[in-house]
Amino acid sequence: MNKAELRSIYKTRRKTLTTEQIEDYSLAIANTLLELKIWDYEFYHLFLPIQEQREVNTEYILNILAGKDKNVVISKSDFKDLSMTHFLLTDGTQIKKNRFNIPEPVAGIEIKATQLDVVFVPLLAFDTQGNRVGYGKGFYDRFLADCRPETLKIGLSFFEAETEDIEASENDIKLDYCVTPNVTYRF
Repeated sequence: MNKAELRSIYKTRRKTLTTEQIEDYSLAIANTLLELKIWDYEFYHLFLPIQEQREVNTEYILNILAGKDKNVVISKSDFKDLSMTHFLLTDGTQIKKNRFNIPEPVAGIEIKATQLDVVFVPLLAFDTQGNRVGYGKGFYDRFLADCRPETLKIGLSFFEAETEDIEASENDIKLDYCVTPNVTYRF
């Protein structure tokens, strides 16, 4: 199946989820993450969910990271060159939604992609090979290409893997893991 079809299917599937399901699934994903051996690192990149797109609520993961006293990094998107700038999340970080309803830091202490140890990756769909489908602009593929090769890339999904391989280009960066409410996939 091609990415455009999958994008459409999974956006529609997300719309059918109730607010209660989103919260339950998000909590299950966070609890499953606790079972992974990923908590000995220093810098964790976390996306803040676009509520209008019914994304995984990462507040539960943020609470885990805060409880473990980890450095949390969030991004600001530049839609002119489709790049992301990364900032350390601190008590003083001001968050504002951009025109696409993406919650982003206004400013802060910049962190380079090469400093990141773990990146939690938003997605619409993924397959059993670790390929993923996002919103189609390539922000995360460009960002992940700038990370160190050993940086862990962990997708978060409400839905299980596609059994049919997703078409991938040479610029697509594969996941190392994908965590759903019921299954942890390792690639």
